[in-house]
Amino acid sequence: MVISDNKVVKIHYTLKNQGGEVMDSSEGHEPLAYLQGAGNILEALETALAGKQAGDKLKVSIEAAEGYGEYDESLVQPVPLEQFGDHQVEVGMQFHADTAIGPRVVTIIAISEEEKQVVIDANHTLAGEDLFFDVEVVEVRDATQEELDHGHVHGPDGHEH
Repeated sequence: MVISDNKVVKIHYTLKNQGGEVMDSSEGHEPLAYLQGAGNILEALETALAGKQAGDKLKVSIEAAEGYGEYDESLVQPVPLEQFGDHQVEVGMQFHADTAIGPRVVTIIAISEEEKQVVIDANHTLAGEDLFFDVEVVEVRDATQEELDHGHVHGPDGHEH
C-alpha cells in the first residue's frame, strides 16, 4: 500500500540541522504515527512521503521557509515581569500564550530583574533552521472512520481519547 491522503503512516525518523546535529529522532522509541493529508506533520515532509510504501527509506531536505519558517525578530518581545504574578520564571521555560497572531508556545530567553522585564520569543524552536530528515516508512494502512473524523491517528502509537 502506498502513502496517500487518508492513510495512517508509521515512520522512523532522525531530524538533523545544517551542522549535522540531531534535533529529534524516533530511534529507541515507537515509530511516529500520523494521518497523511491531515497536517499532522510538516507539509513538505508529507509531500516527500507521498507515493512511498513500507520499507522505503529516504532523505528529505526542507528549507527553513518550508519548515517552521524564517526566524522573525518581531516575535521577540519584552513583557512586564508582573504578568507572571507569583510564578517563578527561568530562562528556557516555555508556555502557551495568546498572541496577536494567535496561540503560540513562547520561550523565556532573558530575565531582567532591574528592569522588571521578561523577554519572550514566540518563534518555533526550529524557526530559521533548514531541516534534514532520514526517514524509514514502517507501515501504511487505511485510516478508520474515527481517525478521519478526528484528523489524527488513534490506538497503538497514536492518540487516545
